[in-house]
Amino acid sequence: MEWVVGSGMLGGLLLIALGTASIRTGWTLPGVGRRVTRPSIYGLGVLLVGVPCVIQGLFYFRIVPSPPWEVHFFGANAFVISGLLLMGVGQMLPSRHRS
Repeated sequence: MEWVVGSGMLGGLLLIALGTASIRTGWTLPGVGRRVTRPSIYGLGVLLVGVPCVIQGLFYFRIVPSPPWEVHFFGANAFVISGLLLMGVGQMLPSRHRS
């Protein structure tokens, strides 16, 4: 079971790095780059999706004390859903740059 949680943490760290790069520089993955019109909003969404993956691993390995399951469940879901919404908004809003 540890390798499943560890790979989830690794994926979360990768998402955090991608979100930070998108917020700071506007860079997105090449397959997504054409659809993303607001990279900073998209990057914040990616960041919010990656954070619960890392936090759940920290709870599993008992690095930080785990809260009650309700807080854990609803908090992680709130982060993920808000991140997915921001990723969608970052793709739907019109671009600030005029072509």
